[in-house]
Amino acid sequence: MHIAEGYLPPLHAVAWGAASAPFVVHGVRALSREVRAHPESTLLLGASGAFTFVLSALKIPSVTGSCSHPTGTGLGAILFRPPVMAVLGTITLLFQALLLAHGGLTTLGANVFSMAVVGPWAGYAVFRLLRRWDVPLMVSVFFAAFVADLSTYCVTSVQLALAFPDPGTGVAGSLAKFAGIFAVTQLPLAVSEGLLTVLVMRLLVKSSKGDLTRLGVLVSGGRAAHKEAAAR
Repeated sequence: MHIAEGYLPPLHAVAWGAASAPFVVHGVRALSREVRAHPESTLLLGASGAFTFVLSALKIPSVTGSCSHPTGTGLGAILFRPPVMAVLGTITLLFQALLLAHGGLTTLGANVFSMAVVGPWAGYAVFRLLRRWDVPLMVSVFFAAFVADLSTYCVTSVQLALAFPDPGTGVAGSLAKFAGIFAVTQLPLAVSEGLLTVLVMRLLVKSSKGDLTRLGVLVSGGRAAHKEAAAR
């Protein structure tokens, strides 16, 4: 992540673009409904998109010789659900491909699928599951951001392994190599992103409590409600 321009075989590039397209179309509809129903959400939507853009634009050298970066999609997935993040993530990746030479247009579909589709859905699923188990809000936020980041690189590893299987060990051997390269840098980055997302969420709880309640982030029952009240 990001897979560079022209790096994937044409058939793979087209296939990942086709796989990503329905999620983006669905996300456009979800985003349109959110903006029409709640125009006041535009500020938080812009902040979520900016958070994703800034974090995913950071290129951090890896000791393995590659580069890694945070993704920033966990926050938006928690606030506005994964379909909206499919759109915000696609816009982010498109601008980065055009302006920063991060990723590319031919690999946009693959990058969207890993960072804007799988990452947000994985992070959101973890967040909802932990909240259902009455795990404290900030702990849930941390693990949601952590999983959103790490799952993106897992999918990227699969994409690269499918495109470039190892001559001797096939896709499985190639997957182990790509995942091993990413893991050295991405595990600590995922932890760092989780902590940063918690800090941002703490600020939002203080400054935008009404919006978070409307979006369902602060709505919970049982022990979790008491924990949130005590934390505030």
